[in-house]
Amino acid sequence: MLTRRQTLFAAAALPAAVAFAPPLRAAAPFQGTSALPSFHRFRLGGFEVTTLMAGSRVADKPQEIFGLNVSAEEFARASAEARIPADRTMFYFTPTLVNTGAELVLFDTGLDPASITGALAAAGHSPDQIDAVVITHMHPDHIGGLADEAGPVFPKARLVTGAVEHNFWTASPSEVFTAKVTPLNDRFAFIDEGATVAPGLTAMASFGHSPGHMSWMVESEGQRLLLTADLANHYVWSLGYPDWEVRFDMDKAAAAAARRRVLGMLAADAVPMVGYHMPFPGLGHVETRGEGFRFAPASYQFLLDG
Repeated sequence: MLTRRQTLFAAAALPAAVAFAPPLRAAAPFQGTSALPSFHRFRLGGFEVTTLMAGSRVADKPQEIFGLNVSAEEFARASAEARIPADRTMFYFTPTLVNTGAELVLFDTGLDPASITGALAAAGHSPDQIDAVVITHMHPDHIGGLADEAGPVFPKARLVTGAVEHNFWTASPSEVFTAKVTPLNDRFAFIDEGATVAPGLTAMASFGHSPGHMSWMVESEGQRLLLTADLANHYVWSLGYPDWEVRFDMDKAAAAAARRRVLGMLAADAVPMVGYHMPFPGLGHVETRGEGFRFAPASYQFLLDG
């Protein structure tokens, strides 16, 4: 073993260029933040479920959207406890694809045709493979990918949506509804709660965010998953505080009641969910927490049977 004196002598004997050479540094440029894969696929019983990243965006002043009925101090406190900023947020747009083995069913279509077709391509699918497109509700970020200038984006698919939802927008159409849905009316089937689009895919009313908003239960071989669509639009501000008013909820009291009812069921029955605006891949469980709920994102548990 070298003594301290021997070590000092050895260091002194080194050439100056070696002893005092600065550390080497690569001059690689920054690439920019990124944590957004294009798709996430897993098995649910005999089904294959794929969540699709069809876009994201950052927004400022989130309390102009969430927590309209609480003070700025309460909103800031809740945000700080969750270790997220109170002045900025990120939205995710996550359609879901379910392969039952007999049919390929797409739930919602994102903001525009390019986003949904790009996400489908990344997952290994093309629009003409889709057998059915289910629209949970008629807000622009769910119907935007239905059609482009050339016509329907999903040429072979039957289209399905809730009757209550479609009737409302027919009577009070938005510009996007008129452009994307009205030309395809003759291809739609209009359903009510309890209807199925394919065996194992069942509609569940969760009205409030929109007049006829539907969630969808996916069930195969005893395993269940709920596609909650826009029932809850933020993993903290909506789940943790289900009574907080949300700007985009058209009937705010009904939306809050639906959140409490459905999230309570998911927590009690340990049924996982996919939320359209949850952090991608949108998959996780719901736990009760205080007067509200907590979103527990999935890690690897859904990938073990892949």
